[in-house]
Amino acid sequence: MKEFVLKKGQLYQPKSGLRKGENGQVVIIGGSSLFHGAPLLSLKVASRIVDMVFFATPEPSVGKVAENFKSKLFSFIWVPWGEVGDYIKKSDAVLIGPGLMRYRREGKKSFDDLGKKSKEITEKLLSQFPNKKWIIDAGALQVMETKFIPKKAILTPNKREYELPFGGMKPQEVAKRYQCILVCKNRETIICSPEKSQIIKSKEIPLTKGGIGDVLAGLVVALLAKNPPFLSACASSWLMMKVINELFEEVGTSFNADDLVNKIPKILKKYASSN
Repeated sequence: MKEFVLKKGQLYQPKSGLRKGENGQVVIIGGSSLFHGAPLLSLKVASRIVDMVFFATPEPSVGKVAENFKSKLFSFIWVPWGEVGDYIKKSDAVLIGPGLMRYRREGKKSFDDLGKKSKEITEKLLSQFPNKKWIIDAGALQVMETKFIPKKAILTPNKREYELPFGGMKPQEVAKRYQCILVCKNRETIICSPEKSQIIKSKEIPLTKGGIGDVLAGLVVALLAKNPPFLSACASSWLMMKVINELFEEVGTSFNADDLVNKIPKILKKYASSN
């Protein structure tokens, strides 16, 4: 399996002279009363890269959190849940899943009402907008049926999120069957499309900190707005590993997801610009 290395100038570079929004618009859908921080991590990353970030959540209490959050971060727009479809239509890419709930309590073996709500929302939106550029992550992956996976969608499962829908299937087999792109997150990240697979190798660094996956999802959707899906999946994973490696060299394991968010723009400039 070939190791991916991002080349300078390979990613889309924002252009001057365009109107607001033409360098990328994305929608992030997620959040719950329990996991309100997950989508906020994703949108903090995306807001540093694309022109416009729209945040929609079916959970009213998360809206209050987002309103408070906007007092510190002005670079996203919280949209009413009833208007989410309008924003999906005009956006370049959509991330669904960070913070969506499967269970009210850990250890349950079937969906409760919250899980059923997440499942209904996920499958309805994927069905309504099958031609959009989708990233499916976290809670959405845990509740959806595989028949709703849109072609060319990017799925970003951890080990448990992979096993729930795909069981013992190999990643390349999943990518071919569902015509999607898989970002299998582990110590070494494997990215599979129907045609090819690449690997992102890492140092011996513990990747157990909460929120790392949410940061990655936000980076993927931001790159996907203006780049091809497979490149977006590979480049985001590669950039994240560079960020983690540099933070580990600076502070060891004493970093969190917010530190990743703050470091990403520097790494993106260093490795992704053509200069």
